[in-house]
Amino acid sequence: MGKGGKRGTHVRPRSAVRARIDRLTREIAKFGAVGGAGLLVNLIVFNLVRSTTDLQVVRASVIATVVAIVSNYIGFRYFTYRDRDKSGRTKEMTLFVLFSAIGLVIENGVLFVATYGLGFHGPLASNVFKFVGIGIATLFRFWSYRTWVFRVAPPHPPLIQRVP
Repeated sequence: MGKGGKRGTHVRPRSAVRARIDRLTREIAKFGAVGGAGLLVNLIVFNLVRSTTDLQVVRASVIATVVAIVSNYIGFRYFTYRDRDKSGRTKEMTLFVLFSAIGLVIENGVLFVATYGLGFHGPLASNVFKFVGIGIATLFRFWSYRTWVFRVAPPHPPLIQRVP
């Protein structure tokens, strides 16, 4: 019998591998929530700019991507990676802008090739290829943000107690 006379109340500690998988799963879910909101911002701004201006499709997409990048930074810093190291904010923002710019090129490169290389000019095709570009760029962003931008804080050194 376990404590309190109950059977089966003993809880086994989680293995290190299981704990890492659980942390990664939570991180992916949070990244996905922020990314989903950023996707909506991106597509709404893209279609709004396309319908209210005469800008070319890729230029409208770049504007939408930049707006989404700004909203995503806020979500990632204060929700997904709020527990990560905050000591080097300038470096963090510089790396975020750098990797976001690479993602912007990936995302809008797909749209550029589809529009100007393959001749897909309609609104539906533009949205489909923009979505595909976002998907490919998201894989790159997830890896780069978690690896280089929002780094795990270094562990605090143990406090040394002096014995009198």
